[in-house]
Amino acid sequence: MSVDILVFDGDGIGPEIMCSTIAIIELLNAKLKLNINLKKEILGFELLKQKGVTFTDDLLLKSKEADGIILGPVDHNDYPSVSRGGINPSAKFRIELDLYSNIRPAKNYINVKSLSQNMDLVIVRENTEGFYADRNMYDGNGEFSPVPGIGLSLRKITKEASLKIAESAFEIALSRSVNKNISKVHVIHKANVMKITDGIFLDACRHISSKYNDVDYEEMLVDACAAHLVRKPEQFDVILTTNMFGDILSDLATELSGSLGLAGSLNAGKKYAMAQAQHGAAPDIAKKNIANPISLILSSAMLFDWLGKKRKLDKLILASNLINKSVLELLKHKENLTRDLGGKASTTKTTDNLINILNNLI
Repeated sequence: MSVDILVFDGDGIGPEIMCSTIAIIELLNAKLKLNINLKKEILGFELLKQKGVTFTDDLLLKSKEADGIILGPVDHNDYPSVSRGGINPSAKFRIELDLYSNIRPAKNYINVKSLSQNMDLVIVRENTEGFYADRNMYDGNGEFSPVPGIGLSLRKITKEASLKIAESAFEIALSRSVNKNISKVHVIHKANVMKITDGIFLDACRHISSKYNDVDYEEMLVDACAAHLVRKPEQFDVILTTNMFGDILSDLATELSGSLGLAGSLNAGKKYAMAQAQHGAAPDIAKKNIANPISLILSSAMLFDWLGKKRKLDKLILASNLINKSVLELLKHKENLTRDLGGKASTTKTTDNLINILNNLI
């Protein structure tokens, strides 16, 4: 059975870290006979040069026909307006493929300098609504200016989306309990201020919690959660929250663990999944061979695990585990650390070293 994966380089450092990721996939594909077919397409600034738009309906159609997607970082903040072709590919995929669950692990690694200790958590973030104005409306935009000097932003929270993301978080907590002594979900909110919207979210989380007696449940205000991530991150197992809170807290957690360059991320729904590095396109360091490729590589491992479990393909799950083990081994040695981790290793050198470790593991 073949596995078709659509690959997009993205912008900035995207082509460099995607090259590293593809090298890892091709090695595993050959060694484990995974039967993965990689098909590369273009979007973002490269597509804008060719066709005057950053995203097309044809790309969406091809994505729906693929088994999975690997999306390099996109520099959508610097795209032109939507009317001039500047469509955010990440948001488009998340909405059109109903990738409602954004899963972002954060943990400490041996020999990686960090601002935390004993961190090993997963942030499960609702991915399709909230304050994100470019994706929370059926038609139009959730942010607008009725007159000069006044800006309004609408936050959409629905019972349906809240129930779906809560179910995802509790299932992840159960799966993690196999290897950990705890199984706990912290629900993060600001219901003391946003009583209606976060009230809907909390009601949904409490309802789902009642079905999972083996998972501990706790609610915490978002500002308190940020403080506790700094003070005592080991108390957290799975953090469940809405879109914007999850986006902010996940960057905080992974930076506390060492670097956004280590931050794997998966966007998943019932039918589709997309691996995407948690960090941005970093155009200031593009083409300098200094970018850390680990985030996108770990994100691809998460995609392999998702596909392996969904399609009952044990080899893909094995490939995912091997990537995770090889990264753990890579980061034990200071000479393998890229600049964001305080080292001097280049993108290509890091990739070569990871390939050597994988070859020894297989």
